[in-house]
Amino acid sequence: MILKWLDSQELALALMDIYPDQDPAQIRFTDLREWILNLEEFDDDPKHCSERILEAVQQCWIEEM
Repeated sequence: MILKWLDSQELALALMDIYPDQDPAQIRFTDLREWILNLEEFDDDPKHCSERILEAVQQCWIEEM
């Protein structure tokens, strides 16, 4: 499955699997962006990332916790 920036829920779930002990409320957006870019399933233009997108991923991750 290929993930794009707009796949907030799926990105959050993938990150939860890799970083199970991470508190999503304490993540810096610079780290979150890098973690997403490093996901094997991720395939999107890094330039399309925005603070709003990162907030959405973070919120989904918080809700899943």
